[in-house]
Amino acid sequence: MLHTTRGNAAAASAVAPAMASSKRSSFFRTVLQLGSAAAVALTARASLADHYRVPSGSMEPTVHIGDRIVVSKMAYGIRLPLTETYLVRYASPARGDVVVIEPPDDESRHATDSDVIGSVLLKRVVAVAGDLVEVRDGHVHIDGREIPEARISLASGGGPDLGPVRVPDGKVLLLGDNRGNSRDGRWFGFVDRERVLGRAVSVVARDGRLSLLPL
Repeated sequence: MLHTTRGNAAAASAVAPAMASSKRSSFFRTVLQLGSAAAVALTARASLADHYRVPSGSMEPTVHIGDRIVVSKMAYGIRLPLTETYLVRYASPARGDVVVIEPPDDESRHATDSDVIGSVLLKRVVAVAGDLVEVRDGHVHIDGREIPEARISLASGGGPDLGPVRVPDGKVLLLGDNRGNSRDGRWFGFVDRERVLGRAVSVVARDGRLSLLPL
């Protein structure tokens, strides 16, 4: 009987370290899996798609205050995650696109704070490189011809005029649809095409209700 008891004790003492090692391995596997999932989610938001809540009325009537929008980060190409570097570029921002951009530099940032969605701005592309653009009474003219825009609001006036001026290579001009209530390219100037982070594709929630309103 004494021999059996000693044998059981020896077996238990051998099993205990193995169980502890197994628990440690399981813990580290769990941490690794959670870390991998977080990295995938972060990469997806940075490179594939993201969503934002809109805090200002600068894009009314197209996008309302409080709307939630979905942005395609792959609309113009595939970026190296968390950078502005494109691995593949297959399109460029076009007139009419609603886009998100990094805010202007610190010198102009104070002029756009009310429009900042987290760390980005939401505006519409109204002119691209090579266009001779003029903004007069809120209306956009390209090469001397007024461009029809169905979604703009002039309820607060047209805001400041601009141009005529030629859009430089690699740049775009961005305006808010609410022309008299938008701090946009008329304040902070042309935006480098590389700072366009993606294209807003739809409103997915409005007034607390799910919706699908293409932009």
